[in-house]
Amino acid sequence: MTDESTGTSYAAAGVDIAAGERAVELMKSRVAASHRPEVVEDVSGFAGLFDVSALKRFERPLLATSTDGVGTKVDLARRLGVYDTIGHDLVGMVIDDLVVCGAEPLFMTDYIACGKVVPERIAAIVGGIAEGCALAGCALVGGETAEHPGLLGPDEFDVAGAGTGAVEASKVLGPHRVRPGDVVLGLASSGIHSNGYSLVRHILRETGLELEATPPELGRTLGEELLTPTRIYAKDCLALIDAAEVHAFAHITGGGLAANLARSLPSGCDAVLRRSSWTPPPIFGLLEAYGRVPRAEMDKTFNMGVGMAAVVAASDADAALRTAAERALPAWVIGEIVEGTGQARLI
Repeated sequence: MTDESTGTSYAAAGVDIAAGERAVELMKSRVAASHRPEVVEDVSGFAGLFDVSALKRFERPLLATSTDGVGTKVDLARRLGVYDTIGHDLVGMVIDDLVVCGAEPLFMTDYIACGKVVPERIAAIVGGIAEGCALAGCALVGGETAEHPGLLGPDEFDVAGAGTGAVEASKVLGPHRVRPGDVVLGLASSGIHSNGYSLVRHILRETGLELEATPPELGRTLGEELLTPTRIYAKDCLALIDAAEVHAFAHITGGGLAANLARSLPSGCDAVLRRSSWTPPPIFGLLEAYGRVPRAEMDKTFNMGVGMAAVVAASDADAALRTAAERALPAWVIGEIVEGTGQARLI
């Protein structure tokens, strides 16, 4: 038999249950602030509950779901000790995929894996997710924090999440609505967002660029620029749908503008996009120059300043642009839809 006074324990294995409980207490109020009226309290805390009677307003509701993470951007957050922004990144990656089909985001859950639970760090991450959910109009209804000592270092962590939304079946957006003559609008990104950070980190290693450096073209430290939170477009996209005849959206993530927009095109249409219609933010030029990255590689790795594209009827382009302006969202015409073979190309 093992003497309890000398035996091993979960804490000795590296898992601190009390720290996890402390993290939950620290994050509670910020999570609650993200809730919608449909959220129902589950007193056990094992599941998130959502009142789906709200879907009665739909004739034929379709549920939309998406899951994603933040990728290697979390490494920069760890190095800089800044944890409250990557939650916005997670929401942007998950919820803005949902809205592409026209779905209204309803709720989201998160998952954090870490080598050691530091309550303040976990609370900052989850608090950022909750704030992002509020910006997207959805509720953070639950999540999980898992401590993996021995698998992850004490300062290492990763985040992921899943979201659910709803859309009227007859109003689903996508390639089936796109036709020649439509106009393509670019909705400005806030920066790199959350894609391409493996290349960013490679450039930092190869060039010796320091996160604390202040390049004159940025006007702030490189680290601050690289941790700029992903713009969350969900409410903006829903407002555009209400104001104009929107046929499709494309969330510009890994693969870049052309590849992601092509996913929203039918086989008989091409998108012709004009590079001259916008100037990418300075961070892209800095990475291109320091890393000696070919333009084609930049185009297929980063959003280059366009975080979401909207395909709208030409007659409603002005209405869509007015709505974006009213919401303080920079937007402009970047191209047109023509007959073709389902490709998007930059000229």
